[in-house]
Amino acid sequence: MKSVRVPAYAKVNLCLDVLGRRADGYHELRTIFQTITLHDTLALEASQDARIDLRIAGNSALAGEPGRDNLVYRALDELRQELRLKRGVRAVLTKRIPVGRGLGGGSSDAAAALIALLRLTGKRMEAARLVEIASRLGADVPFFLRGGRALGVGRGDEIYPLPDLARRSVLVVSPPDLAVPTRNAYQWLARRLTKRSDPSKLWQFCALCWSPQGGALSNDFEAAVFPRYSRLAAIKRELLRQGAAEASLAGSGSAVFGIFRNPAKARRAARAFPMDQVFVCSTLWRAEYRRKMGGPDFA
Repeated sequence: MKSVRVPAYAKVNLCLDVLGRRADGYHELRTIFQTITLHDTLALEASQDARIDLRIAGNSALAGEPGRDNLVYRALDELRQELRLKRGVRAVLTKRIPVGRGLGGGSSDAAAALIALLRLTGKRMEAARLVEIASRLGADVPFFLRGGRALGVGRGDEIYPLPDLARRSVLVVSPPDLAVPTRNAYQWLARRLTKRSDPSKLWQFCALCWSPQGGALSNDFEAAVFPRYSRLAAIKRELLRQGAAEASLAGSGSAVFGIFRNPAKARRAARAFPMDQVFVCSTLWRAEYRRKMGGPDFA
């Protein structure tokens, strides 16, 4: 029976600005996404019946939830209907990306499911239509069809590829017993938002997008999250003390990441967090991402 195996890579936000609430209830964002080498793995195999059989390894909480609630199941179901496929599929998702930590694991898994099913069936689809399906699944999902470094605007689902930066070593620190509810993070941040964005900040953001050196990390959620979760602020300070060139909250949290000059420095710094999950990884260029995923060419 034919099968495919696809990695689902995590992301960090090199910059994340929240501009305010939109008329549709979502928040207007501008962010710079960057894929990193930390990843889940999704294996798909065609089956004779018409069911989607999803099994999850590496995360007992997810494994105990109804499969239909998982983004991988939803992605496979939507694309099967779009392609009018009659046969079912068996899927095994092996989790390594911590759940609910701002690293985009669920969205990446969904994008991997779309790409994997196209590869498994040998079907082709217009990029615009695939992006439309991805956007319905979640705001970050369209980014994971491309990977690399990219600008996200709107809800974060309108994606514009940016030039790759020099490879960077990344240390991700994830407190196992601390989760930041995304809804709460937005509510806390809403009290700090102004109706108008500072024009100078907008120009700084544009310069950051196109600078060949990148720029300083920034995340609007830190101002709202750190006062309520002092442990996360302490992790950022410790990353900097351990030699990180920069450090930032991942998404709305609760993972925190630091940028290091090389993997050896990142591995040494990881020893300072014996009670936390730590992942030493690196940034992943767009061409590498596409080659490893085997997905459609959006360049």
